[in-house]
Amino acid sequence: MHPELQVRKRMLLMTVILGALFLLVIGRLWQLTVLESESLTRRGVSQWTKEGIVTARRGTITDRNNNVLALSATSYMVCADPRLVEDPDKFVETLAEVLPLGDSAKDKLRDNTKGSVILKRQVTRDVVDAIRRLKKEADPKAGLAAITFDEDSRRWYPYGQLLPQVLGLTNVDSLGQSGLETQYESVLAGVEGSYLRQVDARNRVLAGSESWYVPSQQGNTLKLTIDAAIQQIAEKAMRECLEVNKAESVTCLVSDVRTGAILAMCMKPDYDPNDPPRNDVSALTELMRITAISDVYEPGSTFKILTAAAALDSGVTNPEDQFYCSAKVKVDGDTIRCWGAAHGAETMAEGLMNSCNPVFVELALRMGTDTFYRYLSAFGLGKRTGIDLPGESAGILIGSRYVKTVDLARIGFGQSVAVTPVQLMMAANAAINGGKLMKPYLVSEIQSTAGDVLQRYNPTVVATPVRPETSQTLRGLLERVVSEGGGKNARIAGYRIGGKTGTAQVYKEGRIVSDVHIGSFYGFAPADDPLVSILVIVNEAHVPVDYGGTTAAPFAKQVLGDVLQYMQIKPFSDENILNIVVPDITGLTLSAARRKLAGEGLELMDDGVSQTVLEQLPPPGSTLPQGGHVMAYTAASNHVTPDTLVKTPDFSGMSDIDCARTARLRGLTLQLEGTGVCLRQTPAAGEYIPPGTEVKITLGMAEP
Repeated sequence: MHPELQVRKRMLLMTVILGALFLLVIGRLWQLTVLESESLTRRGVSQWTKEGIVTARRGTITDRNNNVLALSATSYMVCADPRLVEDPDKFVETLAEVLPLGDSAKDKLRDNTKGSVILKRQVTRDVVDAIRRLKKEADPKAGLAAITFDEDSRRWYPYGQLLPQVLGLTNVDSLGQSGLETQYESVLAGVEGSYLRQVDARNRVLAGSESWYVPSQQGNTLKLTIDAAIQQIAEKAMRECLEVNKAESVTCLVSDVRTGAILAMCMKPDYDPNDPPRNDVSALTELMRITAISDVYEPGSTFKILTAAAALDSGVTNPEDQFYCSAKVKVDGDTIRCWGAAHGAETMAEGLMNSCNPVFVELALRMGTDTFYRYLSAFGLGKRTGIDLPGESAGILIGSRYVKTVDLARIGFGQSVAVTPVQLMMAANAAINGGKLMKPYLVSEIQSTAGDVLQRYNPTVVATPVRPETSQTLRGLLERVVSEGGGKNARIAGYRIGGKTGTAQVYKEGRIVSDVHIGSFYGFAPADDPLVSILVIVNEAHVPVDYGGTTAAPFAKQVLGDVLQYMQIKPFSDENILNIVVPDITGLTLSAARRKLAGEGLELMDDGVSQTVLEQLPPPGSTLPQGGHVMAYTAASNHVTPDTLVKTPDFSGMSDIDCARTARLRGLTLQLEGTGVCLRQTPAAGEYIPPGTEVKITLGMAEP
């Protein structure tokens, strides 16, 4: 081939190759500058900038007196730059000395596409300081130099195990999980901020570089109707109630009768919201439930308050109306029994005092389905109360078109109907507060961080089920229940107390359990002009006698007495209240003991096991108001074994009867001096002493 032709071919080939390479370069440039421009820009920015979230401080929750119940405390996020960590396993192993991390942290550290990853949230300052010390001391090859810290926040509850179910919990991202924390999430959450900084390859902020910072906005404040002092009173009493009665659970509600404001809501067992059992999800879920609004139960005799109110208001009876109790009554072929022996001839007022089932069967049947159901609907039965908490139940009320005559009869004395505790309290309040059904509420105000009121919640009247005159009459009747009837164990010297005890059936797997009950007591004070009401429910007490008058009423008395003093409601001087010294009835038969007590003006209750009194409560020498109840135990006590030490209970603030009950269950003996409530004790509460040790208790009047 001609040399000149070969040169031309080579030049052409080189031109084609160079042209192809040029086109490839152009194509690659087009790909990088056009197709991948956005992703490459983001990648570049991520390498020389660091962005993060400025966590918003969650709003505060306070009680009615501005005592802080929940707030956000400063904590830290532990972060790291994966590009600076060569061996994630060694990194995690070294850091485990002060901050244990799981496999998820190792996976994050293996992702070198990110300039920063979060390893742990809500870390305390003590741990952060320990990590800083470890960074200085650890082997540089461990890679701890990659660690950085960002500000975070965690929820803190200053009162600890107080009102935990109602306040609720937040998760690690400060989002409400339960209770008020989730109900008012939008109010409490606040608005997150953000920041952006320019950094070098080692994640260090570049001197003189620009940065952007958008501050977070703190959440608003919830001011509750809850009174922390009253809540503490209820918490203390319910701890004792749960222990003394060996109950499955206990509930105590305290409310303002006039407005529906909830002053205390205590449910036990519970948990410490600062250290919840998050490793046991099922247990935590159960403990977080707000059973006072979610769980329904047959109320038993406390429901007779509503039946009595409806019957009086509808005109089918009056306090002097005559009835006869033969201990049982037949309705549609079913036999409905009274709770005890036949009461014989009695008035309606006496029927309420005696908690006589046949009387209330008759009242329900006299009213009939239409009239009775009209009142039940007005009292809010079968409907949610609208309380500002999540998970409320509507209760269970048979539809009026399906209710049978025997169902109506049983509803009259608190069976064949199911209510929530808060539902029953609001209905009973309506019966004695002048006839106004109030909507219960827990939040009184929403405030800004500066303290300005953004929203105020006022009392709301839902319905007017009965007339004021009916309510006034019923208050007088319920005061007699406490002063003369089955509610005597809730009587407080110097105060006019009204109320009603209740003992309800327990259903398990659709069947009635015969050996356990739900004991309860609803009370209010002062009886002539009610300001405060209380409902105590003791679920499945494992004691010889588990009636509401023995399991719930004494603790309702304890709470109500302390609350009245706290509210500075002064007692009046009642010369008609006669304190009687309790005689010794041990060794007597029940009939002889009953006669002996009756001669002193006291009444007998027994455990129904045998006929000979082995022990009594309160002990001989104690004092009770005239007509008070003495508990006779005919079964042997279950004392602790001699080689087991007993922790001395805290008797402070207890009456003599409560001291005796608590001591007996611990296998201790008592030496009582004076009258009133326990002011001093020896040995001190919390000491471990042998069974049978005598505890000296000095009684007196507690200072207001």
